[in-house]
Amino acid sequence: MTASLPASYACCRRMAHRAASNFYYTFYLLPREQRRAMLALYAFLRKTDDLGDSADPASVRRERLTNWREQVESALRGTCHDPILPALVDTVRRFQIPVEYLFDVVDGVEMDVTPRRFETFEELVGYCHKVASAVGLACIHIWGFDNRQAIHPARQCGVAMQLTNILRDLQEDSARGRLYLPLEDLRRFDYPEEDLRRGVVDERTRALLQFQVRRAEYYYEEAASLHLYLRPAGRRVYGAMFATYRQLLCEISRRDSDVFTRRVRVSRWRRLAVLACCAVARPSAHRWPHAGTQPSAKVPGR
Repeated sequence: MTASLPASYACCRRMAHRAASNFYYTFYLLPREQRRAMLALYAFLRKTDDLGDSADPASVRRERLTNWREQVESALRGTCHDPILPALVDTVRRFQIPVEYLFDVVDGVEMDVTPRRFETFEELVGYCHKVASAVGLACIHIWGFDNRQAIHPARQCGVAMQLTNILRDLQEDSARGRLYLPLEDLRRFDYPEEDLRRGVVDERTRALLQFQVRRAEYYYEEAASLHLYLRPAGRRVYGAMFATYRQLLCEISRRDSDVFTRRVRVSRWRRLAVLACCAVARPSAHRWPHAGTQPSAKVPGR
């Protein structure tokens, strides 16, 4: 191994701290062992994403992802060549995380190496399952869950959060030649990709993006029941993540779906308020915002 286990976990912690994502501070709602595991998982996700999302040619990034996949496979067999891998392997074994979730993430990042288009929403959901749902499914193994019924809302939560990311990053992705909105939806609202690239905001834009907001809301409603199956510490961290992302979607909707003027964010004080509430609240399975919400009859557009 390239690093001792304590050194590997320390490396993961430094990597997560440098990134300082919205989720980093939610990890401190967990006991030490689970927190270390989340930092190891986050380091793996960060490194995988960085390998696929650079200015290097697509062939180079694809080769690096292939090499990374082989390194992870080798680490799971007992030979580590990267300082974060001993901690990742320890986390996988300690919390019995199915290894296919790790490779689903690598597959999803590889899908982004070459800008692509999704003809249908079903195709987009398949992508969301790889880059986001697989992450959520790995997380609930760390947090602890008591019923296989947790799997479905965890999967749906990944879709909800990824759809929110897609709406938030619409302008930035478009400038890089990436389009995640299904082409069938652009045709439905008579909004060509060229107008998206130019940042045209009119009634077509608003109708298209409000449609996407309603779709994401459906998935949040389906995901709300996950807390019922999580153990207490897991409810806290999931509550913080869920509330932060749902606020982000609400902000997109509040702006009348204008994601072109400036980047949509949840303010720092709101994120801290959510974190504080989750830290002090008793993590009861019966007190949860949106827990009583009944999902819509079906996903909009299906």
